[in-house]
Amino acid sequence: MQNRRQVTAAALLLGGGLLAPTLARAATAPQSLAERFAATLSAGDIDGFSDLFADTYVNHQQSAAAPPPANVSPKQATVAFFKARLAAMPDLDIEVVVADKDHVAASFVYSGTHKGAYFGVAPTGRALRFTSCDIFRVQDGRIVEHWGMGDIAGVRAQLRA
Repeated sequence: MQNRRQVTAAALLLGGGLLAPTLARAATAPQSLAERFAATLSAGDIDGFSDLFADTYVNHQQSAAAPPPANVSPKQATVAFFKARLAAMPDLDIEVVVADKDHVAASFVYSGTHKGAYFGVAPTGRALRFTSCDIFRVQDGRIVEHWGMGDIAGVRAQLRA
C-alpha cells in the first residue's frame, strides 16, 4: 500500500479543529475494517474477506454490467464477485479512507495482470487498473451495508483492448 493516504472525517469536515482528535478515535474501527478489506483481498484470503461481512449484509450497489447471481444471499454474491476478481487480478490498494463512528468510505485501486478469466474474457496477460468508491456501514465490527460505484465499464474496455 505504497501510495496510501488516510483522511479522517474530522480532518476533512473540521479542518483539523478541536473535535478532530475525538472523531479520529471514533473512526478507528470502521477505518480498520476498510484496511482489512484490502488486506484480505491482497492476500487472497477469501475466507477472511467473507468474515468481514455480517450474515444480514445488504448490498445497495446495482450494476447492469455485473448483476448478482440468482438464489444466493447478498453476502454470498459479494464474496463470489471478489473471488472471481482475485482469480483474475489479485492486487488491491487503498487510496483514501474517510471514516466516522459507524461508516467508512474508501477509494480502492485495483491493479494487476489479467491472469484468469474475468467477465467471461480469457486471460490476456495485460495489466489492468480500475477504481471503485465504496461506503460501508459497520456494526459490531462487520460490514452490514454497502453503497458503491465501480468502474466495471472501464474494466470491460481494458479487457477488449
